[in-house]
Amino acid sequence: MKLRAVVAMMEHETNTFSPVPTPLRRFGSPDVPRGPEVYRRFKATGTGIGGFLAVAEEAGMEIVTPIAGNAAPSGPVDANAYAVLCDAICEAIGEGCDVCFLDLHGAMVTETTDDGEGELLARIRQLAPELPIGVSLDLHANLTDEIVKNCTALVGYKTYPHIDMAEAGEHAGRIMVSALEGAVRPVMSCGNRPLLAQTLRMGHEDQPMGPLIEMARKEESAGLLAASIFGGFPLADCSNAGLSVVTVANGDQDVADSARERLLDAAWREREEFVFHSEPLTETIARAKALDRGPIILLDHADNAASGGTQDTVAVLKEVIRQGLEDVAMFGICDPEAVEEMARAGVGCRVALSLGGKVDMPSIGLRGEPIEISGRVRALTDGDFVVTAAMARGTVESMGQTAVLDTGKVQIVVCSRNSEPFDLGCFRSVGIEPTQKKFLILKSRIHYRAGFRAIARHELPCDGVGVTSSDNRLFEFKKVRRPIFPLDPDASA
Repeated sequence: MKLRAVVAMMEHETNTFSPVPTPLRRFGSPDVPRGPEVYRRFKATGTGIGGFLAVAEEAGMEIVTPIAGNAAPSGPVDANAYAVLCDAICEAIGEGCDVCFLDLHGAMVTETTDDGEGELLARIRQLAPELPIGVSLDLHANLTDEIVKNCTALVGYKTYPHIDMAEAGEHAGRIMVSALEGAVRPVMSCGNRPLLAQTLRMGHEDQPMGPLIEMARKEESAGLLAASIFGGFPLADCSNAGLSVVTVANGDQDVADSARERLLDAAWREREEFVFHSEPLTETIARAKALDRGPIILLDHADNAASGGTQDTVAVLKEVIRQGLEDVAMFGICDPEAVEEMARAGVGCRVALSLGGKVDMPSIGLRGEPIEISGRVRALTDGDFVVTAAMARGTVESMGQTAVLDTGKVQIVVCSRNSEPFDLGCFRSVGIEPTQKKFLILKSRIHYRAGFRAIARHELPCDGVGVTSSDNRLFEFKKVRRPIFPLDPDASA
């Protein structure tokens, strides 16, 4: 008789300082996929749920896919949206199953709880106390005891940009299959250090995260079923925010505990390296202007849509224009009103726009500040394209109705839905060839590397404006545990 597997996704990285709302419609375009649609959209994709589906199919399981919600990072999740996602998963489990595979993020904050994933897993445990549950989590998860104690095996991504999402799902899934067959008995150990690491210091190719990830891989090679180091998401003002580690051993708690401590101690020794130091924006743009050959990537990281940014601040764009840079393409400004204006004008027509700056940012005391700009409408599209980069390969990126404003020196992609530029399709789908541009302004932190690093000659982080800034002084932390480094420089482990 076939084993019955419930396979679902509930992904959201919550920036508690973000003014961008998170209703249910943000979790899917045009709708949150359910039932067979989940399978159709995510089978063989570079996602955690894609990895789980592959494992369940290989094991010959009967697969039930109740829902797959994945929202771009933003403010706390609407209570109704959270209830819809959780109810769908729990109803499927309530109908009976032998195993559950969940593609979660690990940093979901809602209007009703600071631990969206932990509360879901606790609810599942109440429904099915003995149910084997395998979970994949984002590298930026803020781990809680509720998450760990209410699942059977947990595996985190080991890359940023997240090019191993499917591998993490497969890894967790294979542990679960082995456990179901009686070949292994997973035991987990979780711990943290008081370290609010900054996202720009978490790239897997960089110091200090790269060597720590390699250390986790060596622990796996030495016999652990899994070892995951989570940088955490530092823009979530909740008590559990920060760096953590989860290890999974085969039946030996002491082995899991010892490996966890080795990884945590190594991370704590590198705590100074987890702080990002920026330079003034004017100096960065001047350095870029002096470079000869492109593409030169200018990272508008303080307004990164994939960390909860409004994606409509224009400080970096203004400075690029002020300093006279030419042959520039930008992705992108999220401004549905501007897109509508360009659509009414039509391709080829000139328009004058008040672009961006539509969303205020009360958490950092700033009002939206648009740029008055004119140019020609170069393209209008529905904003959908298929991702070809390793991260989320095979999924459809939905930018909403999208337009291109061409000023002569700068081509600006203006979209209607928040979307981070990690795949070259964000330009190519609207008729811009990024390899032919000298400068590319990207509202991104690290994910851009999935598609753009291969074409970049230079990459410069730009200290712009937004609620994803790396300047901790901008944010009033009320809930995060204290003392914690670097908010408290003298914090001890």
